[in-house]
Amino acid sequence: MVEARQETLGLRTLEDISGLILHSHDLQETLDNIVTLVARRMGSDVCSIYLLEDDGETLRLAATKGLSRSSVGKITMKTSEGLTGLVMEQKGIVAIEDAPAHPRYKYFRETKEEKFLSFLGIPLFERKTPVGVIVVQTRETRVFTPAEISTITTIAYQIASIVINAKLLDSIRRKEEERAFFQQELERMKAAGLIKEEKGGSTRKKKGRQPLSLIGIAASPGFCWGKVYVLSQRSNNAGVELESVLPREEERKRFQVALEKTKIQTLYMEKRVGDMLSKEDASIFHTHLMIMEDRGFLAKVTDLIEGGASAGRAVREAVENYVQAFARMDDPYLRERSADMEDIGRRIISALDGSDRRDRLREKRIIVARDIFPSDMATLDHEKILGIITEKGDVTSHAAIMARSLGIPAVLGLPDLLKQIGLRDDVIIDGNSGHIYLNPDDKIRGEYERLQRDHGVRQRELEELRDLPAETTDGVRVSLKANIGLLSDIRVALANGAEGVGLYRTEFPFMTRKAFPGRIEQQALYVKILEGFADLPVNIRTLDIGGDKGLPYFTYPKEDNPFMGWRSIRVSLDQQEIFREQLAGILLASPHGKASLMFPMVSGVDEIRTVKGILADVKAELERAGKPFDHSIRTGIMVELPAAVQIADLLVREVDYFSIGTNDLIQYTLAADRNNPKVKQYYDAYHPAILHSIKRVADVGRAAGKPVSLCGEMAAEPINALLLLGLGITDFSLSAPYIPLVKQAIRKTSLAFAREMAMIVLTMESSRDIRTYLMEQQAALGI
Repeated sequence: MVEARQETLGLRTLEDISGLILHSHDLQETLDNIVTLVARRMGSDVCSIYLLEDDGETLRLAATKGLSRSSVGKITMKTSEGLTGLVMEQKGIVAIEDAPAHPRYKYFRETKEEKFLSFLGIPLFERKTPVGVIVVQTRETRVFTPAEISTITTIAYQIASIVINAKLLDSIRRKEEERAFFQQELERMKAAGLIKEEKGGSTRKKKGRQPLSLIGIAASPGFCWGKVYVLSQRSNNAGVELESVLPREEERKRFQVALEKTKIQTLYMEKRVGDMLSKEDASIFHTHLMIMEDRGFLAKVTDLIEGGASAGRAVREAVENYVQAFARMDDPYLRERSADMEDIGRRIISALDGSDRRDRLREKRIIVARDIFPSDMATLDHEKILGIITEKGDVTSHAAIMARSLGIPAVLGLPDLLKQIGLRDDVIIDGNSGHIYLNPDDKIRGEYERLQRDHGVRQRELEELRDLPAETTDGVRVSLKANIGLLSDIRVALANGAEGVGLYRTEFPFMTRKAFPGRIEQQALYVKILEGFADLPVNIRTLDIGGDKGLPYFTYPKEDNPFMGWRSIRVSLDQQEIFREQLAGILLASPHGKASLMFPMVSGVDEIRTVKGILADVKAELERAGKPFDHSIRTGIMVELPAAVQIADLLVREVDYFSIGTNDLIQYTLAADRNNPKVKQYYDAYHPAILHSIKRVADVGRAAGKPVSLCGEMAAEPINALLLLGLGITDFSLSAPYIPLVKQAIRKTSLAFAREMAMIVLTMESSRDIRTYLMEQQAALGI
């Protein structure tokens, strides 16, 4: 009975830790939450986590519940010191009833740990890589049960995975800019005849290290050059065939433990990708979790085990059945889902036998593989991936989707690639056309080296601009802010010189939760954003869901055209309880920075007056409760509907500012879904209707003495930014990596020139003529 209760407690603790991973915002918060949970569930007075430094011999206190919090980050010891060091030194569990009496006991005054007698230390290893130690202590003498030690050991496995993966979290820097630069130069090289292609794909064998051009599927645009790294071709089939079969109960237990480990690993991958990119990218792993919880899949594996198969073989056969079923489907997207099943099966089998080794890049390389799975993309260090080329896969694969989000050039679908490429080969990837160049000759290599030097000089120039103002040559200041959606965006924005946040998309944090967060949870998140930008302005857009952005825990009506249906402010006004909670959360956070409120998809005066009435009610409620908030918080609207453009002179009386959302404004004005490839050519930022709409809104704002900003992909192009400046926009919000390029263009140009350019463009009748004229101006300006 006691063992069963302890086992249930252990499983509940593991489930709760899985939830903590999803709801924590960074490594420190995750570790803090874990030690608090473990101490509470284990009934211990202390739980601490020590992490191993890069020197491989120093342990540092990273998180604690029970010791002095002020000692976190300060207490260090060598692995040859103390009981915690002994755990790392022995690479095994150390359990002692009277710790102060042990010869390896080391006393740290700052931690006040002389109060504690019992000591349980378990090493943190990710495969064979040492990560640190988790320690549990109690004031009274205590013998920890095998079930308790087993639970902590499993938790240690997960902590190790969290730490290893968190160390891979680094900035996604300026990939779009680099990609555009090299694409332009490669086109020039092709036009000059410096690169000659071989038609017919990859059918020709290469002799030695001779130059060769291969053609595959352009899965992610961009341009790169470098040495290759062949991803380990991990096949568990041999091990599965050779493994002995244990009693059925033991095989079932092996499968359950491996499944649990894989789920926890998947939860971390989902969070990591969600933090770095978006909920849409992270949904790959949510799908994996759903498959691992699918009763049909679990029943098939269990039935095979009951029939006498080992857990590994049962998983392999069940996965193969699904893979074959997907392969028979006509839809290419559904066919590509077989890779997800292979990924899941590979990871469960690896958890069963521990045979999988993690690929770790020591330097920047081009990844070469038979196929690349979502878990590979989630665990590899993206900063060290120059590009990706594979034998299998196409544009609909999840790996391709993630590569595009990360700005990593990728060419897929190159048959027999691994037979034609060697570890010493040099490769140029053109992800725009689907070409790769093996061992380019000296002429092409020399040209590329020149491009690299030019790009390096340009990067240094942009770095020098970071702390300089975006000011035209005739002294007009322009504000360049960042679009953000996640806490991890703060560092990237500041590193690129953002002057604040022009658009904070609050729906992203909603997407990573299992239910609508309350006002206190939202307040805590908004405080982190505001404090992250110190005294810089942060423009917080209220929930914008519907259309292409859904929440897994919120039911939407079935609509023939969701983009034209129930979304954005319409949802907020219909679901006022949710709306009021968000407004309260923002107001409660407002004393911690320069917050402003922005409402999306407003089409009329009645809507904004209703919104203002609700806001006034929430303010009154907080005032009655004695809660501090910014009583004069500024409010504005997104101008992204043709209706809002037409009555801008009426709407401007109701708000403090406008922000033009070009992405939706183009979509709704031209009736062209930007995500629909069949009408992509109609989604045109240079359409005269769009430019005249922007000019009208800017003029209305100026006449009313109220600021007008612009956010959207349109502003990320330097020549577009100059055009918009000429149209009257002096406040831009864009993806942070584009800020240096736009700033450089602004500092090279006068407002007078921008206005003259805009005046000429407004006289043009064709978007084709406008585009041609702007390209000419771009070439003349050298931007």
